[in-house]
Amino acid sequence: MCSDEHVWAGIQSLLDNYVQLDSDDDVVIAYTPDSTEPAAWVFLAFEERGVKAVLVRMNPLRDPGFHERLSSVIPERREGPGRCVFLLFERHTMSHNKVVKTAFSNYGPEQYKVIRAINSGRDLFGIGLASSPSELSALNTTILEKCRLAKTLRIETEGGTNLTATLDNSRFQWLSNRGISQPGKFVVIPAGEVATFPAHISGTLVADFAINVNMYYDGDARLERSPAIAEIDDGVLVDFRCENPEVTAFLKKCFKRRHANRVGELGFGTNTAVKSAVAENSHLNERVPGVHIGFGQHNQTVDAAGYFCDIHVDLCAKGGLVWFDDSVDPLDLTNVAPSRNPHPVLINCEDVFSDDAEDDCCGILS
Repeated sequence: MCSDEHVWAGIQSLLDNYVQLDSDDDVVIAYTPDSTEPAAWVFLAFEERGVKAVLVRMNPLRDPGFHERLSSVIPERREGPGRCVFLLFERHTMSHNKVVKTAFSNYGPEQYKVIRAINSGRDLFGIGLASSPSELSALNTTILEKCRLAKTLRIETEGGTNLTATLDNSRFQWLSNRGISQPGKFVVIPAGEVATFPAHISGTLVADFAINVNMYYDGDARLERSPAIAEIDDGVLVDFRCENPEVTAFLKKCFKRRHANRVGELGFGTNTAVKSAVAENSHLNERVPGVHIGFGQHNQTVDAAGYFCDIHVDLCAKGGLVWFDDSVDPLDLTNVAPSRNPHPVLINCEDVFSDDAEDDCCGILS
């Protein structure tokens, strides 16, 4: 049993607020070897509630036998009431989307729920799940309501960020990661972000919180002591500097890839439980209330964005003020008032971009 009260509270939040288990539901938990312990905690939490979950081991990224093992515990079709709730826990990867979709291909969208966890561990539960999906949804809605009506944004942070962005909301879609499932779609945790592809963006980003990258990085991701400063001209990184030599060397290697110096994402974190950066390369760091710029891989179709890139580098700044068009009063990203309105429709709700192939989400194979 996990002894950390914050971690255990996060696990209970997972069951109560994210899974929302019904008495007729069945539960299957898949896990990679590096996430055995977190999967065991969740298994025990279900067991305490009288639910016997089924455990399935999987190897990250490449596992030829996973489809057969999954088929043995998930029937080809679901008969009777309730759903199959499928939770997947991984540390550094997000694997086997095609296998999972195939497993539920004969299910109606209301007959299953898939929750994917990346960076599984104490921080995921103790920090990332402390904010409920309803809270995140209300915060995301506030930002979306302002951004979807705006043409230009001006963004400043105490650390020195000064960016001007132009939006084209008729062309580029918004993403809202809030931990709430849509029928037939995956839920990705940790949650708490809205993002889009800016039509134009220029200025200076002072990333004084952390980096997050979709490839394996075993260095310290925190930037609080040595910010990374990125100079952007019309959506292209033209210069960057950082006093941390390890981070500098890593980012130089990243930005050498084709199109990796292009701004592929303008994002705003909304998870108020994230206060301090974690050392691990983690999605938690881009969920911090603040602004982040993702270079390289984007969250649009290739036709819309105009290019393809296999790497995504987030440089994250904590906090910030956002002015919309000619507004006098900015939005304080650390003090967003939750909206009372329903979350906008026709918004992509998660950030799994490749769901039709075996995923190299974190670049381990690249």
